[in-house]
Amino acid sequence: IKIGINGFGRIGRLVARVALQRNDVELVAVNDPFITADYMTYMFKYDTVHGHWKHEDVKAKDAKTLLFGERSVAVFGIRNPEEIPWGETGADYIVESTGVFTDKEKASAHIKGGAKKVIISAPSKDAPMFVVGVNEKEYKPEFDIVSNASCTTNCLAPLAKVINDRFGIVEGLMTTVHSITATQKTVDGPSSKDWRGGRA
Repeated sequence: IKIGINGFGRIGRLVARVALQRNDVELVAVNDPFITADYMTYMFKYDTVHGHWKHEDVKAKDAKTLLFGERSVAVFGIRNPEEIPWGETGADYIVESTGVFTDKEKASAHIKGGAKKVIISAPSKDAPMFVVGVNEKEYKPEFDIVSNASCTTNCLAPLAKVINDRFGIVEGLMTTVHSITATQKTVDGPSSKDWRGGRA
């Protein structure tokens, strides 16, 4: 299958790392309006958590092309998903990993750009959500836009399913201990939308 990635942040780069190590998935395009091809290369190669990329060489051939060994990947810097030419690159499946286009209406813009399916890498208020090991068998081919839920849900749901299936769960309470994310502050700073979120 041929995929495109919208948003080459933390999740987008990790999806690319996995895709490039598989024979059944071909990464054909990446879109991020905030990152140049040179910087995409640098961030992909050097990951503080997952380490240095030890497979094929990665470089920016030019402002519109990344090279992973001999594999060429188109690079776009387009803000409006409708305008990303996914169809021209052959990208059938789009991983929507910007954290911005998380509902069906917004994510459907990728389909207008030529994609066939969209997988949202975050919770969605209206797209069907699937967690592997929990409910992926409920997926239907007519679902063009789906969500992979949240990282917390992907950690909790498989365990909760096992307990519920075997013993039943009447009610529950959970606490998540989460590593810092790209949008959280490591030092106090202004945050007009969320005052508490501006504190470390």
